[in-house]
Amino acid sequence: MEPPTSVDFHFDLMCPYAYQTSVWMREVRDHTDLAVNWRFFSLEEVNREEGKKHPWEREWSYGWSMMRIGALLRRHDMALLDEWYARAGKALHVEGRKPHRIEVAEALLVEMGQDPALVRQAIDDPTTGDEVKAEHDRVLEGGGFGVPTLVFPDGQTLFGPVLVDPPAGDAAVRLWHGVLAWLEFPHLYELQRPKTRDDIDLIARTFTPYFNARDWESIQNDTP
Repeated sequence: MEPPTSVDFHFDLMCPYAYQTSVWMREVRDHTDLAVNWRFFSLEEVNREEGKKHPWEREWSYGWSMMRIGALLRRHDMALLDEWYARAGKALHVEGRKPHRIEVAEALLVEMGQDPALVRQAIDDPTTGDEVKAEHDRVLEGGGFGVPTLVFPDGQTLFGPVLVDPPAGDAAVRLWHGVLAWLEFPHLYELQRPKTRDDIDLIARTFTPYFNARDWESIQNDTP
């Protein structure tokens, strides 16, 4: 089987596991000829409680709005979405900043050399939400349920790999080859490593910036 030359990586910027996997994915890209197409998926919508608003019904909705900004950037260049995800993801998951707040999102765009007015432009343009929803629905239609989700050119879809402390260099490429081995077995559905107490402690330490920045329950604890 010839290895794929591209992959669609579906993410929600707010997900700490997807962020860790995206760090690995960039390592794979940088050490191979793989093209990574960044796509969207909304954990907010999947986990929405009955009776609460859909994210597209809100004026500002943390993960959803961040992806709408990304959709607008991607219209100009996939590399801009790549940088947006990398920069905003690091801000949240490493630095403990709050990119889901409008003023921080604007500051991150300035750091990228972009116009902070893009935040407002993305929210005022309803078609950015349409793009996010179409890619979210694509994962659901393929049986997906979360992130990170990889969709390959032949249509095969894999959830994961779910990583903490993502490998770099040759180790990243070896893991990629392990992921590609799954494509040979379309009815191989699940292989999972149980988490020990040490694993849980590692996850807690790694995700501390994310936990400290987590304030969206108070931001969006509303009724329909």
